[in-house]
Amino acid sequence: MAYVYLLDTTLRDGTQGEGVSLTVADKLKIAQKLDDLGVAYIEGGFPGANPKDQDFFRTANDRLHLKHAKLTAFGSTRRPSTKAEDDAGLQTLLGANTPAVAIVGKAWDFHVTEALRIDLGQNLDMIRDTVRYLKRHGREVIFDAEHFFDGFKHNRAYALATLQAAEEAGVDWVALCDTNGGSLPDEIREIVATVVSEVRVQVGIHTHNDGELAVANTLAAVQAGARMVHGTINGIGERCGNANLASIIPNLELKLGYSCLPSRQHLRQLTSTARFVGEVANLVSHSYQPFVGHSAFAHKGGIHVSAIARNSETYEHIQPELVGNERRVLISELSGLSNVQSQAEAFGISVVGRSDDLRTLLEKIKELEYLGYQFEGAEASQELLFRRTLGEFQQPFEVFSVRVDTDVQSEADVTSQAIVKLGVGGEIVHTVCEGNGPVNALDAVLRKALAAHRPEIAHMHLTDYKVRVLDEKDATAAKVRVLIESTDGQRVWRTIGVSENVVEASWEALVDSMNYYLAIVVPQRELVSST
Repeated sequence: MAYVYLLDTTLRDGTQGEGVSLTVADKLKIAQKLDDLGVAYIEGGFPGANPKDQDFFRTANDRLHLKHAKLTAFGSTRRPSTKAEDDAGLQTLLGANTPAVAIVGKAWDFHVTEALRIDLGQNLDMIRDTVRYLKRHGREVIFDAEHFFDGFKHNRAYALATLQAAEEAGVDWVALCDTNGGSLPDEIREIVATVVSEVRVQVGIHTHNDGELAVANTLAAVQAGARMVHGTINGIGERCGNANLASIIPNLELKLGYSCLPSRQHLRQLTSTARFVGEVANLVSHSYQPFVGHSAFAHKGGIHVSAIARNSETYEHIQPELVGNERRVLISELSGLSNVQSQAEAFGISVVGRSDDLRTLLEKIKELEYLGYQFEGAEASQELLFRRTLGEFQQPFEVFSVRVDTDVQSEADVTSQAIVKLGVGGEIVHTVCEGNGPVNALDAVLRKALAAHRPEIAHMHLTDYKVRVLDEKDATAAKVRVLIESTDGQRVWRTIGVSENVVEASWEALVDSMNYYLAIVVPQRELVSST
């Protein structure tokens, strides 16, 4: 079985998409998730472009322990009037200390003469010098031939000459870029086949989705001999996006007979990876996305439901479990019941003889999803919902009342104060705290109220807070979904809150985060310690 190497550029090309902004912490989380999935290369950013990417590589070298992927820094060929060893961009690239680097260079003569305003021979020298210099410093080098397909159609000989210049300098890969995203699959297939026959170096493919053909073009390139695929999770990227790895991976593995992940078990992580990246990037999840979307294996009524009950192949092109997704029957009384049962058992809850309770739980889940809750990225809130509904939850504290006020004196003088009345440890506790915002004040007052009876609360803290507007058309009256991530340094969990009031949604997610820690994480850890 032929192997295709995956280069994920979510953290570099993906961040050029409109509305995509990742912190260094976000990038570290996604990089770890991509490594868990099993991609071969993670392109982490352009260290010469901004301090954030420099900080990412510096931090990644200390904190990431990659098992499958090579961290890859991105840069460009040396400047026309500078030697490679004197080029500041290349020095910064080497300073990222990654085992692999990706270098972009011009492959279209039109861009050489019009954008760079140099002669064609100078561009070839730039490619050759840059690759040779990076190879001397022990890096694996990927040459991204920018606008290659447009260049090939305009001047075939020169486009090939750019690849040959890189090859002469010892490059490891040449990646053919459909930078403007306007090529068609037949064109891609024919040109890639020509390149594979003309060069000795390994060939990759990098496509954009401006014609909604990025996935099709990538698959055509692989069938023509490309053995490296560039793309992003969920297809995010500049303009219309990059090739979507969430669709490319299962098509390669399940349809075309190529291997691109370490095992089929890794393929089962695809859906959770796609949804995780979407949540961290704070992007709206596309329910109808193939393979990994919430609706990808959803069936609604009529002959479809009765047919899949007998044989799922009647209306499903693959088994959803292969990519970590699940089948959903939308209108049946029993729709999803087996999934609810399986999840309850995974939480350690006995469901023997409790079919009525499971149906009640299922209906509650449906109702909450309708209201805007989404539990794929909030596993802690999901477990709390199961335990509360099935009578398997012992409340560590009770909230009687909460109030938060914000006083705005000026732009530089804004204070928030929270007051809470709790029942904890058999006592009623009244507490007040200030914070630098309503959520911070609520977090502080809840911790202070719990501290005397549950001092272990000091070991947990919030690590992320995201707000998503669910009904944009309602403007400031829109319902919002708040996702909070918490940790105690050993375990990470996420909780959710939904409301038209962002403070109320935040409070719900915050209370869930502390309930989960005190009622589930702490007892589990104590049980492990005692055994």
